[in-house]
Amino acid sequence: MKRRLIFTTTTEMLRVPADMVVYITADGNYSAITLADGGSFVLTQQLGHIERRIAEIMDSDDNRFIRIGKSLIVNRDFITYINPQRQKMVLSDCLSFRHEASASKEALKALKELLEKEATL
Repeated sequence: MKRRLIFTTTTEMLRVPADMVVYITADGNYSAITLADGGSFVLTQQLGHIERRIAEIMDSDDNRFIRIGKSLIVNRDFITYINPQRQKMVLSDCLSFRHEASASKEALKALKELLEKEATL
């Protein structure tokens, strides 16, 4: 059975398969979750809370979600392109969807270096 991410507040609940979450962005006290099917949900939770909840739900050896800078969590399985100089990243399954996200040059450079290092292991 697929692992599901579950987020609840006093008024709402979101329950989605972890492998369908492409990225999560912060906007003050809100977080927007973008899914592979093109859907999105806005939750009244800060990104730090979302990040902690993901860590609670996922297995300790499952590191598919990575925080990039202050306002972005991405599913590393969908990272297709990174250009730190342009502060641009493309997240895609190379088949049915393509999303662009931006982050600071420093954050994207660190992510690029991390993924390059992992590729050589």
